[in-house]
Amino acid sequence: MTHKDTDLWKLSMEFVTEIYTITKIFPSEEKFGLSSQMRRAAVSIPSNIAEGAARRNAREMMQFVYISLGSLAEVETQLEIAMNLNFIKDCEEANRKIQRIRCMMVNLIKYLKNKAPKSKGG
Repeated sequence: MTHKDTDLWKLSMEFVTEIYTITKIFPSEEKFGLSSQMRRAAVSIPSNIAEGAARRNAREMMQFVYISLGSLAEVETQLEIAMNLNFIKDCEEANRKIQRIRCMMVNLIKYLKNKAPKSKGG
C-alpha cells in the first residue's frame, strides 16, 4: 500500500484540481499573486502526505501531516480573501472538502501519535 491508496491523498488531490479550477477565473493581474499562492499551498497538501508516507516512522509521517494541515489552513484563509475581494462568489464545496480533509488529517495524527514511540524523559 502506498500514499496513492489512501482516501486522504485522493481527496487532497481532488482538492488541488478544485483550487486550480477556482483560480482560473481570478483577474489576470492575480496570476502571480493570490492565484499562485493558493495553487502552491494546495499542491503542498498531497505532496507532503506523499513525502510523509515515504518516511521510515510514524513520527516523521506526523511531521509531514502537520505541514499539510498548515497548508490546508493557508488555502482556507486564501479562499476567504478571494471571497472578500469578490474574485469568487461561493466556495462552499471547497470549504466542505477542507473540513473533510482536516478531519482526516487530525484522525491520522491521533493514530500516528499512538503508534510513535514515546520519547524518553518526557
